[in-house]
Amino acid sequence: MNMNRRTCRLNLEAIFRSVKDAIITVDKECSVIELNQAAKNICHYSQDDIGKDFRTLSEGRGGKCVEAIVKTIEQGKPVELYRLECKCQHRLGQVVTLTTAPLLDDQDKFAGAVLVIRDEARLATLERALEDRRQFHNFVGKNHKMQNIYSLIEELADVQTTVLIQGESGTGKELVAEALHYRGSRRDKPLVKVNCAALPDNLLETELFGHVRGAFTGAISDKIGRFQRADGGTIFLDEIGDISPRMQLRLLRVLQEREFERVGDTTPINVDVRVVAATNQNLLEKVRRGEFREDLYYRLKVMEAVLPALRERRDDIPILANHFLRKFNAQFKKNIEGISADVQTIFMEHTWPGNVRELGHTLEHAAILCHQNTITMGHLPGNFGELLDIKSLPQPGGRQAVLSALEQTAWNKARAARLLGISRRTIYRKIEQFSIAENHA
Repeated sequence: MNMNRRTCRLNLEAIFRSVKDAIITVDKECSVIELNQAAKNICHYSQDDIGKDFRTLSEGRGGKCVEAIVKTIEQGKPVELYRLECKCQHRLGQVVTLTTAPLLDDQDKFAGAVLVIRDEARLATLERALEDRRQFHNFVGKNHKMQNIYSLIEELADVQTTVLIQGESGTGKELVAEALHYRGSRRDKPLVKVNCAALPDNLLETELFGHVRGAFTGAISDKIGRFQRADGGTIFLDEIGDISPRMQLRLLRVLQEREFERVGDTTPINVDVRVVAATNQNLLEKVRRGEFREDLYYRLKVMEAVLPALRERRDDIPILANHFLRKFNAQFKKNIEGISADVQTIFMEHTWPGNVRELGHTLEHAAILCHQNTITMGHLPGNFGELLDIKSLPQPGGRQAVLSALEQTAWNKARAARLLGISRRTIYRKIEQFSIAENHA
């Protein structure tokens, strides 16, 4: 029996030494009984600290460790403190998780407390990397369709081929053009943008290609066009589906020969310009109807980026909402923590015809009106509720509402519970009930 106890003790000591978490045990007077190697590495304690009062040892370290262990000694109950920023002068900014539990002797009598400190630095680093991928260039979103867009942009950034960006209004087509330019080798050269739908045909021609003095009434001096200004860089032709057949022909020549003439001139001008075009129209259907040149379509569509509508990436709505709230908190000097469960439910069910732009405008409107820490239904635009049959929506306490609240609060369960209007105990129960994991897809 003694041999078995000795073997068990040796095994426990081996485990105690090898565990990567810092483990510190104290008696009922808060004097250190034992500490492992990880406690020395993480907290900079030493073997000489055994026998000393833990409260004295922890002075200047932020006090959370002492508060937790004293509470366990006084109340005999465990304490859990997640993701704290360590105040220890040796490891400022380190992220740790603290747990304490009563320490029992071999007769199951209370003998003190055990403190476990987990170094979350690696996890925090991984989360920062994930957050970076959620915010690629000026995009926000982790949906798999957005991940494909990010990867495509990375592949095309240094490839000088023409790119056609397709997607509904408000999906971020201009952001793709900017990312292609600023992540590529042309980043130090101009990025020139043209909204082809905003100008009549004659003005668009002179805007794109320029004109010489006297080319038409009012042309009192030479004008450099956008293509010439973009030489060495990128030109972004937005709403390309709206240009006339005549402009289509002129643009085709630029793409084929890399040259053009200014209006009223016959001297060719050569340019080195990468062309990125965008449209919210179905160009292939326009080709079939004879409204868009087939040869130009395939010249533009050497590579294609198709942006998903917001309704096709609903899992990004909580991330986008949180992004916009941070932006508007800074802009309007507010401290809005999130949106209510009712608003979350509506956001997840709304079809968002205006896509990310509509979501941003909706939250801007709400942020201006909100004078508390949570956006509620009353802060949304006046006609917003009329677009939906709220009775048909999922219950606020359902899986999607819980998941949305956790996403918005960076998985801070106490804050998520407040947003949902439920207790912290209830949100833990729902997380278990719905099998929600922090690394959910």
